[in-house]
Amino acid sequence: MTHSPAKRPWIEPLYTSDQMRALDAWAIEQKGTQSLDLMERAGSEVARAVAELAPGGLVRIVCGKGNNGGDGLVVARLLREQGFDVEALLLWPPEELSTDARANHERLDDGGRVVEAAELPAALEGSAAIVDALLGTGFAGDPRDPVRAAIDAINATGAPVVAIDVPSGLDASSGEITGACVDARLTVTLQKPKVGLWVHPGKHNAGRVEVVDIGLPVNEPDAPPVPPVGLIRSPVLELPEPRGPAGNKFDSGAVLVIGGSTGLTGAVCLCCEAAMRAGGGWVRAAVPASLNEIFEIKLTEVMSLPLAGDDGHFGADAVEQALEASERADAVVLGPGMGRARGVFAVAQSLAKAIRKPLLIDADGLNAIADAGIETLAGRDAPTVLTPHAGELGRLLGRESSQVESHRLAAVREAAGRAGATVVLKGDDTLVAAHDSDAVGVSAGGSPGLATAGTGDVLSGVIAALLARGLGAFEGACAGVRAHAGAGRVAAENRGADSVIAGDVVEALPAALRRMA
Repeated sequence: MTHSPAKRPWIEPLYTSDQMRALDAWAIEQKGTQSLDLMERAGSEVARAVAELAPGGLVRIVCGKGNNGGDGLVVARLLREQGFDVEALLLWPPEELSTDARANHERLDDGGRVVEAAELPAALEGSAAIVDALLGTGFAGDPRDPVRAAIDAINATGAPVVAIDVPSGLDASSGEITGACVDARLTVTLQKPKVGLWVHPGKHNAGRVEVVDIGLPVNEPDAPPVPPVGLIRSPVLELPEPRGPAGNKFDSGAVLVIGGSTGLTGAVCLCCEAAMRAGGGWVRAAVPASLNEIFEIKLTEVMSLPLAGDDGHFGADAVEQALEASERADAVVLGPGMGRARGVFAVAQSLAKAIRKPLLIDADGLNAIADAGIETLAGRDAPTVLTPHAGELGRLLGRESSQVESHRLAAVREAAGRAGATVVLKGDDTLVAAHDSDAVGVSAGGSPGLATAGTGDVLSGVIAALLARGLGAFEGACAGVRAHAGAGRVAAENRGADSVIAGDVVEALPAALRRMA
């Protein structure tokens, strides 16, 4: 099944370099938009942003030979007309510039100054601000000299940097960085937001992102297709049906959470409480029998179900008990606090195959799946959601977590395809990848309070509640990610980001859902 982005108004499209190239070509070739006019408007918006960021002092603009450099030359001219002290530094002679860049070089009164790479450190000394106009969205790979040297020189100054469209060295289509990359304080991106500005590691280098209108036609029926990757926006929280006056607890969705072991009872509790706060009408915790009394005391609104096992872990006989309980649930969570004792992985693997309800697998449930092979999930008939962090996804894919972090978008899509599941790769840029289309939801992030133990268990509970309330795997995961990030922000407002604990995030869920955070 292929999902049309037009049917998801709660996703704000993010563009790759190819998609932007197609949009530019359509505007110029089909709609008669003049490329020099686009460059002029782009330069005007960047000049405005630079003036706001650094209202005084010497502004230096480092220009490449393509259209990004042409944008920089427009910025130089317009800032100079406003009375700014501006110097344009060219890495290539004027005759090697692109056609539009050369036209704007001729419009600049002094034409700027051509500099050698070795001269750049001295040439940039004393800059109040620097504009990165080296490479545009079409670049991918490792920058070569003189651009590499220019990037290093820019970063060494410590001056605030404004990047035009994307920081030079960043892959606009993926957020990947394979070599030198400008560390921007502000990125002024043109017309449409780019994927790489919102996905780590590129997100870090982009700084604050401002999307500006440069006059490309929009919302026309013959425009190129809308991209399938996009930012998850607050209207996604309107997807679940609210509770009706004639409903009962089962109409609101029943969630079963299977997990817990000695020393890890908190994970199940947080997951269950989050599921309740996210609208689940009936939540049950299936836990090792020897620990059941702990859950009876800690969880007031949640029912507990003791399963077979010993020494605070599940035993083999727990499988049939859990399967029977799952038949009464609308969604199941498998793995929080389950532990890694002998035999526990076998229990988790058996349950993952046999549960016939929408299933979310997290924590040690994911480690059990990694042990069996991620492809073992592909045969499930019911929807599946996986919620790994980079380390867990690395184990699922058989690679180091650093490789996942360097290629987050590619890794989450690969995992979704191999597992036949919706995969949620957690992080400030949490990515939600569908397995049956190219759709990827991207969290805008900005929730540092979530960087504490137990918040992943909260996320699992929120998504499970939304699945139980009838949302599909991709929609439920995106809505859960959005609500979770909003709750993290609310909790940080109340407690301060450094003082947030996972329980605070659970308590903040109602406020986050009310304010459509």
